[in-house]
Amino acid sequence: MTILIVDDDPVQCRLLEGMLHKFEYETVTRDCGEAALALLTGPDGARIDCVILDLVMPNLDGLGVLAKLKEAAIKLPVIVQTAHGGIDNVISAMRAGAVDFVVKPVGAERLHVSVRNALNASALEGELNRIKRSRSGTLGFADIITKSAAMHAVIRVAEKAAASTIPVLISGESGVGKELIARAIHGSSERRALPFIAVNCGAMPENLVESILFGHEKGAFTGATERHTGKFVEASGGTLFLDEVGELPAAAQVKLLRAIQEGEVEPVGARKAVKVDVRLISATNRDLIADVKAGRFREDLFYRLHVFPILVPPLRQRSADIPVLARHFLARFAAEEGKCIRLVTPEALRVLAAYHWPGNTRQLENAVFRAVVLAESDAVGLDEFPQIAAQVGLAAGAAEAAAAQPAPAIAPEEHFEPELVPAGFDRTTPAAPAAAPSCGDAFSFLNADGEVRPLEEVETELIRYAITHYRGQMSEVARRLRIGRSTLYRKLEALGLNSERAEADG
Repeated sequence: MTILIVDDDPVQCRLLEGMLHKFEYETVTRDCGEAALALLTGPDGARIDCVILDLVMPNLDGLGVLAKLKEAAIKLPVIVQTAHGGIDNVISAMRAGAVDFVVKPVGAERLHVSVRNALNASALEGELNRIKRSRSGTLGFADIITKSAAMHAVIRVAEKAAASTIPVLISGESGVGKELIARAIHGSSERRALPFIAVNCGAMPENLVESILFGHEKGAFTGATERHTGKFVEASGGTLFLDEVGELPAAAQVKLLRAIQEGEVEPVGARKAVKVDVRLISATNRDLIADVKAGRFREDLFYRLHVFPILVPPLRQRSADIPVLARHFLARFAAEEGKCIRLVTPEALRVLAAYHWPGNTRQLENAVFRAVVLAESDAVGLDEFPQIAAQVGLAAGAAEAAAAQPAPAIAPEEHFEPELVPAGFDRTTPAAPAAAPSCGDAFSFLNADGEVRPLEEVETELIRYAITHYRGQMSEVARRLRIGRSTLYRKLEALGLNSERAEADG
């Protein structure tokens, strides 16, 4: 977590930095209100989680900064501090939007409690607001919790899609938050006041897919005791989200293609088609291009859906999100379970950040939920993440053991990718030369002084070794080095190895 310290007194800034570093917070400092506002309203403002703001500063003071933050709709927890304690100052600061108030010089423990409470309250308030907006269909991109540059790039692309009705295909591993992106696109579009209908294509029985998507008339088939409008008609005017669209059966793919092309659906058993107006957003965790090549997914439908692709990166590629997501889930589940849990310990956060998260955000959410249930104090630590701590510990132990072992010699047969034996090549005859080359059985990438050898020198040695190993068969040498034969001859000339070529040809 990153705390912005705004104070015109450099000594006070250093004192606060030392206290916050002790509790493992990152800090950023600014010496005036104008500089603080420039940071918070700029592209780097997203990485700030809390502000400690001096009330008395030249030019733009603390109350002025609070007013500007309110005007810019920047909702960050702000703790104000001043050397002049008084009820009037407290009231003014709280009315202006501060969440807490401390008097200089503040003690380390008092500051820690204030920052921790401010962050927890902010996380809980943010979660409650997100739930309300999600239910009303007005969830926006500001509700996506991230500190990752990769995710900010995704959001910038998705914001462009929200300004249009272009079909969007969101791809990514299971659990990365594809539906959240879809809801934010809908909530930021002109259709946000109209329905957002989500359909999991992989969870529908194959014989009911058409009925669920396009509807059916009463008596259209056995069990159709009532008329059903279908998801397309339900979403008319709004957004239809087809999750796991790659799981649709072939028959449904044909009808979906027609619905997209014609803007109408034909309910099962109906005599005429029904006009629909939907914004289509699809999502998949499959490689649809591979499915198209394998004949599992219609190519024409793929290009209808794949108009505006968005790829959501997995959690392991955005480790900066893990602490903020963990704190977000902690606030939510602690409130739901009626527990007073204030924080995830720094040790636990380090372990969470080191884990690879194959289940992505959904797995992290479930892990924090379990930790909240297990917790017996006001903090969640390593004991509440036993499986994750064990796996991270095993991985770290294996890495340390591997680092402690001497590097094994790389035999020629182990150094290259195994390939099929070429026709006419006698495998029973050893390919290695009778006399080992100068580099021995393995290449050394360091010189006698322990420094890395030049690339040209290593390349020369490798080519010379390959020529000797394959007994001068230049075609085989080129194939094993995975370069063209003409390229090999050019390298021989450039590296001054023409004598080896002459000996091989001879």
